[in-house]
Amino acid sequence: MPLHRPSATRVASAAFIASAATAAVIVAPLPAAFATPSATAVIAEAYGGGGNSGATLTNDFVELANRSTSAYALDGYSIQYLPASASASSLWQVTALTGSLAPGGSYLVSEGAGAGGTTALPTADATGSIAMAAASGTIALVKSTTALTCKTVADCTGDANVVDLLGYGAAVVREGTAAPAASNTNSVSRAASLADTDDNSADFTAGTPTATNSAGDTASGTGSGSGGSGGPTAPGAFRIHDIQGTTRVSPLKGQSVVGVPGIVTAVRTSGSKGYWIQDPTPDADPATSEGVFVYTGSAAPTVAVGDSVLVSGKVSEYYPATGTQSVTEIGSPVSTTLSTGNTLPDAVVLDDSTIPGSYTPTNDGGSIEALTLQPTVYSQDFYESIEGERAQVTDARVVGATNEYGEMFVTAKPDEHPTKRGGTIYGAYDQQNTGRIEIVAADGSTPTLNVGDELSGTTTGPVDYASYGGYLLAPSSATTGTAVDNGLKQEVTRKQRGQELALATYNVENLDPTDSDDKFARLAKGVVTNLSSPDIVTLEEIQDDNGATDDGTVSAEATLTKFTDAIVAAGGPQYSWRYINPVNDQDGGEPGGNIRQVFLFNEHRVQFVDRASTGDASTTAVSVVKDRKGQAHLSASPGRIDPTSTAWNSSRKPLVGEFKFQGETVFVIANHFNSKGGDQPLHGRYQEPARSSETQRKLQAEEENAFVDSLLAADPKAQIVAAGDLNDYEFSDAVKTLTDDGDVLTDLINTLPVSERYSYVYDGNSQTLDHILTSPSITHYDYDVVHINSEFADQASDHDPQVVRIDVKDCGQKAYKHRR
Repeated sequence: MPLHRPSATRVASAAFIASAATAAVIVAPLPAAFATPSATAVIAEAYGGGGNSGATLTNDFVELANRSTSAYALDGYSIQYLPASASASSLWQVTALTGSLAPGGSYLVSEGAGAGGTTALPTADATGSIAMAAASGTIALVKSTTALTCKTVADCTGDANVVDLLGYGAAVVREGTAAPAASNTNSVSRAASLADTDDNSADFTAGTPTATNSAGDTASGTGSGSGGSGGPTAPGAFRIHDIQGTTRVSPLKGQSVVGVPGIVTAVRTSGSKGYWIQDPTPDADPATSEGVFVYTGSAAPTVAVGDSVLVSGKVSEYYPATGTQSVTEIGSPVSTTLSTGNTLPDAVVLDDSTIPGSYTPTNDGGSIEALTLQPTVYSQDFYESIEGERAQVTDARVVGATNEYGEMFVTAKPDEHPTKRGGTIYGAYDQQNTGRIEIVAADGSTPTLNVGDELSGTTTGPVDYASYGGYLLAPSSATTGTAVDNGLKQEVTRKQRGQELALATYNVENLDPTDSDDKFARLAKGVVTNLSSPDIVTLEEIQDDNGATDDGTVSAEATLTKFTDAIVAAGGPQYSWRYINPVNDQDGGEPGGNIRQVFLFNEHRVQFVDRASTGDASTTAVSVVKDRKGQAHLSASPGRIDPTSTAWNSSRKPLVGEFKFQGETVFVIANHFNSKGGDQPLHGRYQEPARSSETQRKLQAEEENAFVDSLLAADPKAQIVAAGDLNDYEFSDAVKTLTDDGDVLTDLINTLPVSERYSYVYDGNSQTLDHILTSPSITHYDYDVVHINSEFADQASDHDPQVVRIDVKDCGQKAYKHRR
């Protein structure tokens, strides 16, 4: 089975992936003297009361801001300070700067500390030790690290290295009239618009200090901490569509943004906390989304749906897992609420008319992140182009049952490859099913529904991206459609007739004695009631007697005793069993669990031919031998197919057994090929996705195909059944290799109507991982996939079992013809 993996909604509190590249730094032209207003870097705030009596902040600081839409280089620049009434002996004090100012971003310079205060500044972008006066002084942003020598307005006016100048309180050196006096509890700060009129008194006001660094982290002189209010009161340089851009990665990745306007459309209070904002005045480009997620980390959002806000913070691309696409977010946010109760922007309708039929662009297996979005061509581009925006589905049919994490899948295209029971068939690598979309309620209230059930009415929420399910809607409980139970029932297969050999396969999902009695009882009911007590059952994922405890235990006697006792308690027969212990920790699966395949069989109906191995059964390969009568037999029963081959490294080795039924010999192979762990997801950023795990499954298929060939060479009429979890699709190269394109083995799943070919549901795709395959001589059979788990929210296992009933007396006439 595919590895069980956490969803993005459960791991989004992990640290953001650090950006490997930064925006190009554009060196601005040499600025004019301070008498000319700056269109680029300006002093945004200054505070000299840090650590003084009554202060909350421990340090003085100067904050810079960038009014432009280009990065502004600060290498070789400095912040300099001069006392308000400079004497002939007064000197400018210098703090050197490095790095750059992001477009619309902030840059924090920490200065001297006092003995008081309780709140540290956020991580500074540059650090000095200047002890600035609280009430009055002069600050200069200088294109040099050499101390200025000017002491008067006229002299400083004539210095071309002065980019911006702030005189506050009683400062003699200033632009125009000095800004108001500051204090131990007040800074002087420029208006949120960052307007520069070269008149300090017009441009600056006194108020609570709010230090903000380039990452958007803040600290307030009132002790409000990061993530709270206190941001600008007028829109900044960027809007949401500027942040989202026309590709999957923001053009502003890694940069700070200030005063981004939007309406709060939804709030997520569990898991990855935060809220979505959407610009009610979109641009004309369909490739640029107007919505974005504001990530508040562990802090509960303080905004409400309908609030009109201005958000400042750092733009990030959050990758939930390796190979996935990313979510564009604003992190470390500071927001200002301008008004409440605003009408929300209209939701994008998701249906056949809006979602394209093609799934995703390709890039020879490389990343598609840099490709310009084509939202009218590809469904994944369409969803990306509305990432963060409100969207809705109407009367949506459930195609993936609600799981334990509150996630389900619905389809916005009800006629797209439907199954008979309400799901959506995944029938080819290019049939990804574009109508599938995940539903994860933002408040954790996703209803518990099965495949075929419905969210009637309209379900509305912002578009988000989950690591293991692709794009999703995150509705609040108030905007989730009404849950309708359409009464999906577990299937029950018929009982085999007297002359029919009933052989089933069932992956029981890491079964060991530490599992609950309820799990054993439900699995047993599946065997007795739903499968009608088959004569032989090949089991996958039977663990050793203490499960995941890794202490060298390999026996599964306690596991099988508990399981077969549960079958008897459910009204079934007393099954016997055969298996071969794996070498400790060599067969993959849950660490310490030592999973293996097992034969269960009803001795009242079928006999197992026991034949001891000539060596260690765990490591000795089974072979085919002929007796004196020319009949084919196994060298060992049970045996393992070439268990030391590298094809089976860290994977289960096929178990082979020889059975007798009504005088006929039947050879059974129990399989569990290696998992799909490590494959790139359908919805990931690498297209076409690499299926790296299939390489090993193809090698395993070659090994087993060679064994089947040897058995058919010895007896072309041999009745062979290969069953189990192959962890691959009927159309995969691995399965085609195993069957030799149907010439050596027939994959019975292909004998069913297309809409019934599935045993597992993953990300809303009903697909085949489990198989029963038969040799050419088996011509009279009745085959059934028995759907009892995969479509249900409440599962005993994640796989559906299947059964074949073979009339062995009417078979055996057709012989295998070897191809030369």
